[in-house]
Amino acid sequence: MDPLLVGLCGIVLLLALIAIRFPIGIAMGLVGFLGVLAIIGAQPAIGVAKAVPYELVGDWNLSAVPMFLLMGYFASAAGLTRGLFRAARIFLGKIPGGLASATVIASALFASASGSSVATAAAFSRIAVPEMLKARYAPSLATACVASAGTLGSLIPPSVLLIIYGLITDLSIGTLFVAAVLPGILSAIVYIGMITVRCKLKPELAPHVDEQYTAEDKKEAVRDIWPLPLLIVGVLGGIFTGIFTATEAGAVGAFLAVIIAVARGQFSFKVAQKALFDTAVSTSAIFIIVVGAAVFSRFIALSTIPVWVTGSLSGFDFVSVIILICILYLILGCFMESISIMLLTLPVLTPLLEGFGVNMIWFGVLVTKLLEIGLITPPLGLNVYVIRSSLGKSVKLGTLFRGVSWFIAADVFTVACMIVFPALMLWLPSLMR
Repeated sequence: MDPLLVGLCGIVLLLALIAIRFPIGIAMGLVGFLGVLAIIGAQPAIGVAKAVPYELVGDWNLSAVPMFLLMGYFASAAGLTRGLFRAARIFLGKIPGGLASATVIASALFASASGSSVATAAAFSRIAVPEMLKARYAPSLATACVASAGTLGSLIPPSVLLIIYGLITDLSIGTLFVAAVLPGILSAIVYIGMITVRCKLKPELAPHVDEQYTAEDKKEAVRDIWPLPLLIVGVLGGIFTGIFTATEAGAVGAFLAVIIAVARGQFSFKVAQKALFDTAVSTSAIFIIVVGAAVFSRFIALSTIPVWVTGSLSGFDFVSVIILICILYLILGCFMESISIMLLTLPVLTPLLEGFGVNMIWFGVLVTKLLEIGLITPPLGLNVYVIRSSLGKSVKLGTLFRGVSWFIAADVFTVACMIVFPALMLWLPSLMR
């Protein structure tokens, strides 16, 4: 049978399995195995099924995933994230929409520690949304800023998506982390700028909150949160200066989070047990998806689909190809989970992009930003549903999606900046030792 036809049938079968809610990792592994079986026979297919999981899970670089997850769980247990919203509120409360902007800053810092967009959205839906609604903020703004700011966890290092991208493309995870710093900061700044302008032009969205804070209040807020920025800067600074690799940085970060938890009297056997258990569960789920995707990528390579796609797009210029890829990721983000999209598309797109001479560090950060947008786009915006489940029926789903439309527009602006100014991603890595 023609390998290209087998490949196309395999993609259709995979999409059908995803549509009926078949576990994505198992679906990709199963389709990949059957595809290799159909193209080159039973023995090679069995060989792929044996070798790929062993080689991938045995990869030392993949240990960065559980280490950074563990760092996030211990940082949360240490109470490092508890005072973030209050501190941001104290320092940003005077500007238009200050509580919403405070939520963006607090979410960005929380995301840096947890590496999880969903965890960030869930945490601040309980912390920030009630405060903003009590201050008579428009429900669409109060909920949308939490759902959208939560997506910063996908981009701001340490990012699980960037770790997986680095493994699949054989790129330095540390370099990817450093490359994502400026786009992550830019995303937060664009959010805050959009919120400020909207609330200045339409004050009823966010009535002015007249709160007075003393110098002692500000000092107390800084004392409460200083270990978290220090932890983040220490981990990223170690990678940037070459003191340790990204994998070692995860272990160092987890160790420092434990030390901070002990120093703050928040560490116990129960806390450690829960952090280790949650890390193991999350890591196992990610590994299953990554292994399934690796088997599927072998099948895609054998099917000659990458060659066919490259040939089909050879008549397009570089800008057109990048725009088409951006549209593809935004559409897939409406229906699928971020890791699955990345692992499904990279085997097809990587040969095409390398043919155009694309810097894959730049593309990795760009893809992560596009996948971040998918977390708030209808109809499947995962973060939106996390907020809805936390708040119950007090805010309508339509109100939530109307609110996030402004943040999606802000994200599109950020993506445009990343495409037009690639130095946003490539300048800091050029300074690394």
